[in-house]
Amino acid sequence: MKQLRLGVLAGLFVAAGVLSWAGARLWESFGTLPSVPIAAPIVLAAIAAILTATALSLRSRLKAQRERRPGAKGVEPLMAARAVVFGQASALVAALVSGMYGGTGAFLLGSLDIPSRRDQAIYAGFSVLAGVAVIAAAFFLERVCKLPDDSDSPQGGGTGTAHA
Repeated sequence: MKQLRLGVLAGLFVAAGVLSWAGARLWESFGTLPSVPIAAPIVLAAIAAILTATALSLRSRLKAQRERRPGAKGVEPLMAARAVVFGQASALVAALVSGMYGGTGAFLLGSLDIPSRRDQAIYAGFSVLAGVAVIAAAFFLERVCKLPDDSDSPQGGGTGTAHA
């Protein structure tokens, strides 16, 4: 499984932002701009919280398993892989959505004197911040679930798992 790349996420963010800014300008010339939903930053923040909670849970379970604590509940590899895939997918979507709201927010900066536009710009800004939180949580989850490198393994095996 490939790791997340910050450059790819930044590229998606910028591309979505530029397209959204241009789309907002075009849409405004034909009528009224659709509003930024207040639920956007809330949903992104909830996803970030879920990813963080998952990472913290897996980290404590992996630590207990490594320390061979009695009654320690292990982590199934498939569950960890699913968590990482969920984190990666969430980060990609968050980069796109944050870019979209960032571009819209940049467009709205030109009309902050209108109260409704100012509110929309604030919602867009919070959406970008929540999207960054999703990306950070996805990187944290990926780091928690990462297998040790071959050089970290005492036997230098090729699977990244400890040998008996």
